[in-house]
Amino acid sequence: MNLLKNYVIVFLLVISSVLSAQKKIEVGIDEQLGATIPMDLKFRDSGGDTVLLKDLIKKPTLLAFIYYECPGICNPLQTELAWTIDKIQLEPGKDFKVISISFDHTETPAIAAKWKKNYLLTIKRKFDPADWIFLTGDSLSVRTLTEACGFYFKPEDKEFIHAATLVTVTPTGKISRYIFGTQFNPFDVKMALLEAESGKTSPTISKVLQYCFSYDPEGRKYTLNVTRIVGAVMLLGIGLFLGVLLIKKKKTGTDSGTEKTDS
Repeated sequence: MNLLKNYVIVFLLVISSVLSAQKKIEVGIDEQLGATIPMDLKFRDSGGDTVLLKDLIKKPTLLAFIYYECPGICNPLQTELAWTIDKIQLEPGKDFKVISISFDHTETPAIAAKWKKNYLLTIKRKFDPADWIFLTGDSLSVRTLTEACGFYFKPEDKEFIHAATLVTVTPTGKISRYIFGTQFNPFDVKMALLEAESGKTSPTISKVLQYCFSYDPEGRKYTLNVTRIVGAVMLLGIGLFLGVLLIKKKKTGTDSGTEKTDS
């Protein structure tokens, strides 16, 4: 009995340790599906005007957390986003809007305007520039919004370490889905926006991938987290072992009761 108790304690401690490690995200995405973003936050658009999120998000919206002068994955993400806008079978402005938000609080509306012009030039379909909004903001507004979305980044020298994702939000600001990476399937994006229109939330398989992979700051990519996978296998093994012990104990108790009755 004492042995069983010891295994249970160890099992619970290991689970607690793993869960605590998962919560301490320094760089990456911690999905906040169903949470509502703070819609009263103020930002500045590429024209220099102060705007509130609640005045911008009236349709299903794709949020892209980037910084405009990023030498890494932000440019491919924005370029792919422009391509997706071209290909998606929904009407910009009518069915959805796009907002790119710089998490570098030192970037200005002028920088945002420069990059907005560059990306809009790549869109071939009829497109109103007002349907893709480029924002900048102070450090407090930026941190409040990124943390509400579970988007964690880290300054390093004059750059930032960060992941790549789009966040789909409903017209009321509820987080509906995360679309990871720098390449997007227009159909997947369309379905995410339709789900946002109906107020649905949709978890992604990336939750499993996030558990198995860790972000490598130096290589700026995700790498296989062997330690975490081994830990998960050990937890599974301990769980199975405890299950066998409990079944055996129950069976032994039943057999003992039967023998006493027979005697």
